[in-house]
Amino acid sequence: MRVTREKVAEHRRTILETASRLFRERGFGDVGVAEIMQASGLTHGAFYGHFRSKAHLAEEACRDAFVKSRAKWNEVPTLWSIIERYVSIRHRDEPSKGCPMSAFGAEIARQPEHVQTQYADGLRHQLGCIAELLPPGGTAEERHADSITLMASMVGAITLARGLSSTDPALSEEILASVRDSLRRHVIEEHGAGASCRRTEEAAE
Repeated sequence: MRVTREKVAEHRRTILETASRLFRERGFGDVGVAEIMQASGLTHGAFYGHFRSKAHLAEEACRDAFVKSRAKWNEVPTLWSIIERYVSIRHRDEPSKGCPMSAFGAEIARQPEHVQTQYADGLRHQLGCIAELLPPGGTAEERHADSITLMASMVGAITLARGLSSTDPALSEEILASVRDSLRRHVIEEHGAGASCRRTEEAAE
């Protein structure tokens, strides 16, 4: 039976979404093609009709994860809302549904260059999302630098908290609470109430 073009696209999307979820949950190295295809409900042999290799799938899955992450961020009206959701127990406990920056960050340097490039491009876009939510003022360089500081703090907090969630849950939660409080003070002191207001019309366009 001939598979329709729509069904082919659907299968590719299923493989991509499954891989993105499993890679974020357990890492690129611990997830094989056979497991991805089984979880997708497709045969192992069907894989190469959609992707050249596991590395090619990793590249596409990384891109897809960042696209979805940006879409979620665009639905959040304030900078503080993003920080509060990011530096949270729920995000810590759901890496498969969470941000690719923290999920992939620890092992991205060991991936092929084209996968690293997708990560770098995705990170730059996320930094741009934060910069858009900063209230007007300062140079573009200063806003970019502040975005890096905020992002590094958020990703670092989640990375440390996840590493301790089973062995020392109290310290894990303390890290999240401490960084969240510190970022709140930074946002208010450096940017005032504007950073807690809704996106400006300029930023939303």
